[in-house]
Amino acid sequence: MADISGVLLAGGKSRRMGQDKRFIEIGGKTLVERGLTVLEKLFSEILIVVAEPIPQIAQYGHRIVTDIFPGSGSLGGLYTGLSHASNLRIFSVGCDMPFLDPTVVGLIAALDRGADIIIPRLATGLQPMHAVYSKKCLSYLEGMITARNFRLHELIGVAALTVRVVNEEEIRPIDPHLLSFINVNRPADLELACKVHAFQKGKFR
Repeated sequence: MADISGVLLAGGKSRRMGQDKRFIEIGGKTLVERGLTVLEKLFSEILIVVAEPIPQIAQYGHRIVTDIFPGSGSLGGLYTGLSHASNLRIFSVGCDMPFLDPTVVGLIAALDRGADIIIPRLATGLQPMHAVYSKKCLSYLEGMITARNFRLHELIGVAALTVRVVNEEEIRPIDPHLLSFINVNRPADLELACKVHAFQKGKFR
């Protein structure tokens, strides 16, 4: 997709995991590598957003940008990615989602080219770290950061922004078990992800 940039948020705090989850391997690939592999299939421009540069990230060969507003979490990472992207819209995703599906990402990215936000909503809630954002969001994000309001969900309620919600029913025909939205924040999440990968490997061998 030439008119949209792929942004991988790889901040690096990993407090709940107890180790740097960016470089945890599942199926022989780090979480960063797994995310980039999918984005590379879809987007000609890819940005990796980090809290601070580290040598291991540089090896992946994509442009690395550092948080413009340090300590602002995922919302700050999103602001940084949007600010640096060459395109007017980005698909932004966390690096802790090991089972991204390029077909699901492609569906979401192409649904409504006029929307400022395209965001999935599952039974568990909105998925702001697997969504499309336009540069029109920048001023609102900056205002939230200045106010120290890091609740990204509130951006969806801004009246001036056009939002397209992608319901679970639209995604399940492609991803029946919604594996795309599994994320790895805690050791228990990693254990589940490894079991899912082992099942996939056995099933599709």
